[in-house]
Amino acid sequence: MKTSTAKFFRRCTMAAIMITAAAFAANSGSPAPPFSLTNLSGQQGALSQYKGQVVMVNFWATWCGPCQQEMPLLDQMYKKYKPAGFTLIGVNVDKEEPAVKELLARKPVSFPVLLDPANQVSKAYHVDEMPSSVIIDRKGEIRYIHRGYKPGDENEYQDKIRQLIRE
Repeated sequence: MKTSTAKFFRRCTMAAIMITAAAFAANSGSPAPPFSLTNLSGQQGALSQYKGQVVMVNFWATWCGPCQQEMPLLDQMYKKYKPAGFTLIGVNVDKEEPAVKELLARKPVSFPVLLDPANQVSKAYHVDEMPSSVIIDRKGEIRYIHRGYKPGDENEYQDKIRQLIRE
C-alpha cells in the first residue's frame, strides 16, 4: 500500500511540474498583453508607451516583504539601464491607494508605478506570486518570467536585460 501511494504522489507531482512548465513556456515567447493603468497622480500609463524598448514589468504589493526588499535594487537597475533603452514599470496590486503612497514615501523609486487594484493586468500576465517580474523584448514578446524574490535574483535580471538590450 505504501509503495503504490508513494508512486501515485510521485506521478501527481510530476504531472503538476509538467503542467506548470507548460504554462511558463506558453507565456514565454508570446506577445505581452497590452495594458493601460493609472498612476498615483491619476495619469494613464500604458505598455505601448515603451514600444521598441526592453521592458521589465514588476508586479508587487505593499504587504509583500520580498517586494520591498527588491524595490531599491530594481530602482538601481532602472537608472543604470534606462539610457540603453530599458524601462521598468512597477504594477502595484493593492486594493487601497493610501498604503501604496505611504510605502513609496518611505521607499521612493524613480521608475513609473501603475495601480492595478482590480488585478486585471496581473491576471492577464498569470501572476500568482509576489513579486513577479516579466521581461519583454523590443518586439513586445515576453522573454523571461520570474516569480518571487531572494537576494541575488537581481543578477539574473541584469543578465537578461543586458542580453535583450544587445539584440
